[in-house]
Amino acid sequence: MDIIVQHRPQRPADFRTLEAPTLLAAALRGHAAPSHLPIGAAVTRMAAASPALLIGAPASGQGKTTATAALARWHRSQGRRVRVFKTGPDFLDPMVLERASGAPVYQLDLWMGGEAHCRELLYRAACEADVILVEGVMGLHDGTPSSADLALRFGLPVLAVIDGAAMAQTFGALALGLARYRDGLQLAGVLANRVGSEGHQRMLQESLPAGMAWYGALPRDEAMALPSRHLGLVQAGEVDDIEQRIERAAQALGAAQPPLPPVVHFDAPAEEAAAGLLLAGVSVAVARDAAFSFAYRANLDTLRALGAELLFFSPLADEPVPQVAHSVYLPGGYPELHLEPLVANAATRASIQRHHAQGRPIVAECGGMLALLESLTDAQGHAAPMWGLLPGRGVLQKRLANLGLQSAELPEGTLRGHTFHHALIETPLVPLAMTQAQRQHGRAEALYRAGRLHASFLHLYFPSNPAAVAALFRP
Repeated sequence: MDIIVQHRPQRPADFRTLEAPTLLAAALRGHAAPSHLPIGAAVTRMAAASPALLIGAPASGQGKTTATAALARWHRSQGRRVRVFKTGPDFLDPMVLERASGAPVYQLDLWMGGEAHCRELLYRAACEADVILVEGVMGLHDGTPSSADLALRFGLPVLAVIDGAAMAQTFGALALGLARYRDGLQLAGVLANRVGSEGHQRMLQESLPAGMAWYGALPRDEAMALPSRHLGLVQAGEVDDIEQRIERAAQALGAAQPPLPPVVHFDAPAEEAAAGLLLAGVSVAVARDAAFSFAYRANLDTLRALGAELLFFSPLADEPVPQVAHSVYLPGGYPELHLEPLVANAATRASIQRHHAQGRPIVAECGGMLALLESLTDAQGHAAPMWGLLPGRGVLQKRLANLGLQSAELPEGTLRGHTFHHALIETPLVPLAMTQAQRQHGRAEALYRAGRLHASFLHLYFPSNPAAVAALFRP
C-alpha cells in the first residue's frame, strides 16, 4: 500500500533548529508515520525544490573545490542558506567546503550509499537550503558511477569548471564537448579557473557557444589556491589562512555576479523501516584530531541513529579512551605525520591496550590500523613504535598503494566503503577475509580480526548497512 502524506517541509525552521547530526540521524531513522496508517504502509512525501548545481570538470586538478568553495561563500554572503555535498568518497574536500558554506557536508555516492540514501540527503537539503551545490569527483564522466551519472539520476544541472591557464578558443570547444557528450545532461554554464588577465578572460568567454552561460572566472592566484599533500588537500584546520583564501576566491567570483542556479525538484524516497536502536546504552569513543580525522559525518550520525553515545578523545593530546566507553572507533587520518607525539603519549596508548585486553570492540580504519601496529615508518624512512595491538609494521610508500570502492563480506553482514592509501603493512596475521573491489581488476584489501578488534585499510561507509555496524560496535 502506498499512502501519500501531505507534508510540506518548513525550510527556515528545519535549517535553524536542527543540528547536523540530527538531520541525517532523522533521515536514517525515518519520520514516524501517522498513527492511523496501517503497519507496513509506504509513506510518500511531497517533492522539495531548491536551486542546485553539480560542479564538474574535464579532469581532476581543474579547481573544482576552489570553485565550489568560492560559490558557497559568495551565495552565503548574499544571505542565502547553502548546503554543499561532495560526490564520492572524500574526507578532505568537505573540510574546506564546510568552512566555506558554514554547514555540514555529506558525501553522495550512488554505489556506497545507494540511490535512496542520496535522494534522502538531497531531499532534506532542499527542505532547508536556498542553494544546493554538489562538488563532483575526478572528470565529469570518469568512473562508474560518475559525477554525470549522479547529475542525470537527480536532474542536477552541471557547472563546468575548466582550467583555462594554457588555452584560448579551445576552451569553448571543451565546454561544448562536455555539454553534448551525454544525452540528457544539462550544462548550466561554465566557470574559468586560473585565468591570466582580463583580456584572457574575455577571450575564454567569447569562445563559448551562443547561449552557454558564463559563471565567471577565478584568476591565477596562489593566495587563493588550496595546498595539498599525498592524500589530497591539506586539512582545512591546518591552513592558517583558509578563511582568507576562501574569501578571496569568493570576491573574485562575485565580480561576475554568478546567476542563481536552476531550480531542481527532489523526490523523497518512501519511508523504510529503520534498523532500530541497536546500540542503545552503548558508548563509543571516537578518536578525533589532526591524526585521526577521516570520519564521515554520515558514519557518526549512523552510530547516533542506532542509539550510541559518542565520546570524542584526542590521541595527539594524550587523552585516554574514556573508561565508560564500551567500544572504540579509530578512523583514518595522518598518524605518519605525528609519530613523535603518538610515541610519547603514554596515557592514550595504555588506555587503548587496556580496552583491547578487556575484550571490548575496536574498529580501526586505515590510519587507525597503522597506529595499532608494532611500528610505523613514514615516507622519509623514520620508524617509530606504535601501540602494539597488531603484530607487524606499516611503511609509507612514495607512490599510491591502493585506491577504489570496495565491499566487505563480514560475519556481521556486507558493508561498502573505499580505500585510498600510500602505506603497506607487513604482518603475520592471517586475514579474516578479503574485500571485493567494485571496479574490474581492482586490488582487494585484507580484513583483520584480533579478538574484538576489526582492522583494515578499508574506510567503511556505515549507512550501507547500519545493522552490521551495530554488530561491530556492540559489546
